[in-house]
Amino acid sequence: MRLITKLSLACIMGNILILSGCQNYVQPQQAVHKLASEPAKKNTFQLDGKIGVRTAEQSGSAFFTWAQQDNYFNIDLTGALGIGKTHIEGQPGQVTLTSAKTGTISASSPEELLEKATGWQTPITDLVQWVQAKTATNTAQTTTDSKNRLTNIVEDGWNVSLIYNDETQTLPNKLVLKQVLPNEQENRITMVIQNRTMN
Repeated sequence: MRLITKLSLACIMGNILILSGCQNYVQPQQAVHKLASEPAKKNTFQLDGKIGVRTAEQSGSAFFTWAQQDNYFNIDLTGALGIGKTHIEGQPGQVTLTSAKTGTISASSPEELLEKATGWQTPITDLVQWVQAKTATNTAQTTTDSKNRLTNIVEDGWNVSLIYNDETQTLPNKLVLKQVLPNEQENRITMVIQNRTMN
């Protein structure tokens, strides 16, 4: 059980990955089905940075490297609560998580992988768009600044703040994701992007 708890936090911090969830989280049905009805979005980037997670039960942080090429992604996590290096990769229909302590776990989507490994659901698919200052659905509520940059997104049960290092930045250097839970607690993910390469 202790190993599953450590794996849970490591996975959440990964997606990215990336990311936090809680057993009290109810994933909107819109998020489950939206990808089947929308055309594929082209996404190619590499991010390096640090991600921190705080839930009602636990907290921690990890360094990450995330390479995304269209629908394929490759994520490496280090420093995640002593679980060692964790590797996550995937493409439509096949996602795997591998670490020395857990072996390989597979699923058909990032969300399914984390639910399978931890029992939690997380907004990994949406995060691909959020790190690029985009919304993932056409029903998102947004706020922009005087330069027309997205500064806040409310979508799929998450409130996302996008923070820019200076006035010249067009992509966020920091994202803070908050999910309010029914018991008035919250899950929070803080993602700091230290290096970004766009192709």
